[in-house]
Amino acid sequence: MRKLERGGGEPLWKQLQSDLVRRLRSGEFDDAFPGELALVDEYAVSRHTVRQALVQLRTDGLIVAERGRQPRVAATPEIRQPMGALYSLFSSVEAAGLPQRSVVRALDVRADGVVAARLDLEASIPLLYLERLRYAGDEPLALDRVWLPAALAEPLLAADFTHTSLYNELANRTGVVLDHGREDIRAVTPTAAERKILHGPADAAVFSIVRQGSAQNRSVEWRHTIVRGDRFALSAEFSAHAGYRLTPSSTALTQAW
Repeated sequence: MRKLERGGGEPLWKQLQSDLVRRLRSGEFDDAFPGELALVDEYAVSRHTVRQALVQLRTDGLIVAERGRQPRVAATPEIRQPMGALYSLFSSVEAAGLPQRSVVRALDVRADGVVAARLDLEASIPLLYLERLRYAGDEPLALDRVWLPAALAEPLLAADFTHTSLYNELANRTGVVLDHGREDIRAVTPTAAERKILHGPADAAVFSIVRQGSAQNRSVEWRHTIVRGDRFALSAEFSAHAGYRLTPSSTALTQAW
């Protein structure tokens, strides 16, 4: 039985939480995380105390606990990406030491009035459409869909996108270099079809990333990417002196995605 200090200044649930964090970081729970009743017996505390400690562990992203299921240690994301940077998913995967490839699901020219409007184009304007399933290691990481004006991007039809970035090909084949962009990132529940394509766990959310990129004040890209939340994380830095700041990156847009 593990002992907690009773009658002290720190609540029992807080002491329990601290001890569980210590044990988590030591790797003691790599095989399995104990259930609530096991922790009640081990620490001689109430179930309410255990639940208070587990709530904080869930909030901190250290465990995954759902109603009716035993808690388990949260998987560590394999790929971390600084926020507020002109980042490269292609480069981030390789920086993590994971081999990567893409399965091209579609590469053609088509019309899409909704996307054309987002690019400030007439609804009937032909658009180049590229859809890829992006792999990091042996498992899918992201489903990536992108539209560009065909008049600009048509040379990309000859590119092999199995192991290259779109922006590199765009720069090399058309001379267009994106210099500005905006992203909206949300955590969402994937559709059944998206979960099947991504091989995602049944209880894992995904990041929905909508990006609009431009070059010399002209919108040239609209992109929607679904990224597995169990394999990818966004990060930022903060300090008492500088406050909260988004992490800068030296990665140029010409190297991205």
